[in-house]
This record gives sequence, C-alpha cells and structure tokens, in this order.
Amino acid sequence: MPRISKYTKPDVAEQVQKSLWLAGLYVRLSREDGDKEESDSIGNQRSLLQEYVAMENDIEVSDIYIDDGYSGTNFERPDFKRMMDDLKGRAINCVVVKDLSRFGRNYIEVGQYIEKIFPFMDVRFVSVNDMLDSVKNPQAMNNLIVPFKNIINDEYCRDISNKVRSSLDLKRKQGKFIGSFATYGYRKNPLDHNHLIIDEEAAAVVRDIFDWFIGGMSIIGIAKHLNMLGILNPTGYKRSQGLRYMRENNDLLWPDSSVRRILRNRVYTGCLIQGKNKIRSYKVQVSVAIPQEDWIIVPGTHEPIISEEIFQRAQSLFCRDMRAAPNSNRVYLLAGFMKCADCGRAMNRKLISQPYQSYCYYICSTFKKMQKGACTKHTIRSDKVERALLETLKKQIDLAVEMDKLITLINENGQTNKNTARLMKVLSAKEKERAAVERMKLSLYPDWKNGEISKEEFQKLRIQFDAQLSEHEATIRRIQAELNQTEEGVDSSNAFLSAFTKHRNLQELTREILVELVDSVQIHEGGALTIKLCFADAFAQAAEYIELNQPQAVAIS
Repeated sequence: MPRISKYTKPDVAEQVQKSLWLAGLYVRLSREDGDKEESDSIGNQRSLLQEYVAMENDIEVSDIYIDDGYSGTNFERPDFKRMMDDLKGRAINCVVVKDLSRFGRNYIEVGQYIEKIFPFMDVRFVSVNDMLDSVKNPQAMNNLIVPFKNIINDEYCRDISNKVRSSLDLKRKQGKFIGSFATYGYRKNPLDHNHLIIDEEAAAVVRDIFDWFIGGMSIIGIAKHLNMLGILNPTGYKRSQGLRYMRENNDLLWPDSSVRRILRNRVYTGCLIQGKNKIRSYKVQVSVAIPQEDWIIVPGTHEPIISEEIFQRAQSLFCRDMRAAPNSNRVYLLAGFMKCADCGRAMNRKLISQPYQSYCYYICSTFKKMQKGACTKHTIRSDKVERALLETLKKQIDLAVEMDKLITLINENGQTNKNTARLMKVLSAKEKERAAVERMKLSLYPDWKNGEISKEEFQKLRIQFDAQLSEHEATIRRIQAELNQTEEGVDSSNAFLSAFTKHRNLQELTREILVELVDSVQIHEGGALTIKLCFADAFAQAAEYIELNQPQAVAIS
C-alpha cells in the first residue's frame, strides 16, 4: 500500500474503506518538566510515537502536534487546538499519545475527551505506554484503571503546583526577586537573577519624576514632559534593551498611569514587595488580588534609587488637591495645603482681575458649593498666606539653628553623662522602694493565716500595697524613658534639625520647601490662620533633650 504524504491529506472516508487511520501524533511538555526550546523529552516522545506507528499496519502519520512548554491542567494549547480543528475538518481521525499524562492532567476534561468527544467523532485514541487503543481494545477504555490514572496525573499536577508555589513564596520571604522582568529603573543581576541592580539610564528618569512631582509638576504634566523629551516609556525601554516584553498597548508614549505607578512603587526605596496577586488554582489560571496585609514585604533587598524621605514626601502629595493650573503643567504654590479650619475641607483658589491689579484669594469649598449653613467663607488672600508662611518658616529655621547649637554644646560638654549617672541613681532607689513594698505584700498572707492580722486588715493592706506598687511602677517607667532619651541622645541627624537648618537664609517660598516643611495651613473665619509644620515629634524630642540635659537653658516654646 503506498504511503500517504502529510501534505496530501485524502478524505478520511476513503481511507476508512481501506482500513487506514490518519493519525495525529500529539506531544506535550510543560515548563515544570524543564523545557528548553524543543527539548530532548519532546524529541524522545516523537521518536517513540513514530516507532509505534511504523509497527502498525493500519495507521498512517498525517501530522505531528507539539505543545512545548504548556501545562496539562487545561486544553488552551495552540497545537492541541490545531489538532482539534483537523479532527473536525476530517483531516485526521486518530490521536496517538505517549501516555495519558501527555494528553492532559485534568482528569475531568481528559475523561470528557476519551469517553465522550472522541467516540462521538469516531476518533481512534491510542495511548502507547498505557496500552490503550479504542479500536483494538475498546473494553480497556472503560476500565476503572483509566479514570484512576487520570486522577493520579491530576493529583501530580496539584502537588507540583503547591510545591512550586511554596518554593516561590519562600524565595520571596528571603528577599529574592521573583519575576520575568525587573521593575523599570532596575535590571536583573547577571550573576544572580533573583537580585536587582540599578539601571542608571532608567533610574535617572525615575529620580527626575520624583523631583518634578515634589517640585510642583502635575502627573499629567510629567507625562507630557517625558513625551516631549522623547524618552521611551517603560515598555519601549525594555524592548530597546532586547527584552521580549509584551503589552496589549503598543503605544510607546508615557501615559499618566505609568507616572503614577512609579511614584507609588516602594521598590525604589530598596524594599521588595511581592505576592500582590496569585493564581486562583492550578486549573483556573486566573490572577486574583491579595489583601495588602498579606503581601510579602522585605526591606533592604537592593540599592535604593529614591530615599525613604523623598518617597514619603511624594506619597503625602497624593492626599492633597493637586490639580494643575489652566494651560500649565505645574500646580499652584499653595495647592493642597489650604484647609478650612472649621469644616476641614480644601480651600478653593479664585483669581480676581482688576484694571489696576490682579490678585488671588482662597475660599472654603463647602461655602462655595452653596451648602447652606454648612460653613462660612473663611476667605483670605494668597499673598497674605505666602507672607505668613515665609515668616513662620524663617522663625522656625532660626529656632532649629539655635537648638542645634545647644545640643552640640550639651554633647561636647558631657552633660548627658552627668544626667545618666543621676538618673541611674534615682532609678536604683525607686527599684529598691518597689522591692520593699513587694516584700511587705508577700508577708501579708502568712500574717493572716497565723492570726496576726484579721481578714479585713489583710484585704485593706493588700489594696494599699497594690496602689503603692502601681505608683512605683509608673515612676520607674518615667525615669527609664528619660534615661533612654539621654542615652540615645540627639544630634544634627534629628529629622526636625536636619530639615530646617539646611534652609538657612531662606528668602523665597518654593514648592519643594513647602512639601518638605509644611503639613497644612488652616484658615479661620475672619482671616486668621494656623500653620501646622512637619516634624512635630522630632521637634518635641529635641526640645525634651535640651530640657533634660541643660535645665538652665532658656525654655523653648
């Protein structure tokens, strides 16, 4: 009988009359099995199937279908779909596989194909290693061993999936990067693909984005500026580096969403955040979001591009009204800082144009929306606010400079050592007093049992001793806190001191200075205002340190 070429597929009905089955050899290997291009295992499967068909007089190879690197948990595989199209088109009528696990590892769907779909389509199914042949031995297809093997194959896949997931989670908890592509601004270390190193070309863009945002440029303005400069967006940059990075949107322009994503990403501070999503199950390849409290966060895993201080400054701006000025990429100087002191809502900026001058003022947004009785105007001119802010910051900077000098003097004179010795002595005395009260309390029970005191006296004295112990405990905790404060010390690294002293000789307000030093400006009815500055806790720490270690110093308010 002449051999049939795969390129001249005759009609199946004609071949059936000649007792010849046109076979599709199906070969599959998953990523978990270790595929590399077309691996040896693929070649071994193909050779085995070709040898088997060569010994069968009634089967002719029509085509070979290869899914290299595809999981068996579902049938969304390109060559499997092509094979099914050929079966429906009657180009082939026989499927030959090495074993059931190569056909698939989802026992429900495998059962559907070999028990319902293939019999309905008059398709011959052969599994070589399982010695299954739906034509030569149809009874074997209905044997209990077939679904049992499918269940075992399915369980194997489930077990592998769990082991892979556990292994990846362990690596994430160890601070190892798990991902196909590094975050924009980084690249994978050639010597260790689980470690990120800075990509200076992209990192420079990341630093610019943070600087521009803190400096008053809007997110949309940043995106427009990047596009104007002709800088490739993250997708385009990855492709330019030879990476096979695919996105549905092939537009290489910067969208505002990419800028926002960079500004929100803590990875730029050297902190690795992984496990934000997970696959629902090994059978349902759908990604679902993980609650933030369950993310795997490991700090200090790689070199930061942005300092934690700069990152937090950027995050604080997302809580503010950051709308840009009309026909401008920048926000107004006071945008996001102005709040009504009564209703807490943001103040709206209004421009008044007069023939002789133009000026701006702020008005409560609640009042402006005409919510009757909800609030009042709280109006104030912007130039008045700017002058008040500049004067307040100058005074606070002068105060920070003076405090820095006092703290330096205290540290140089060894005043902290004297206070430490004094506090240690007081702490020791208080601990002895507490121990004496505890001994007296312990002696109460034996005295009561021996009849030396009555039950009423026992209960009354116990309450008194408990009160004394509580008082001693509170005193000891307070002294210990002072001692810790003295021992830890304060220097120019204090956040308040470092932030304000570096702006000596301040002459002009800028957006960067406001973002760094000012929390908010509250406007009261009548034009009064309250300026709330940043680093209040650090200021209190420095003031307390001075008070504890130099009692003679001038009080600081």
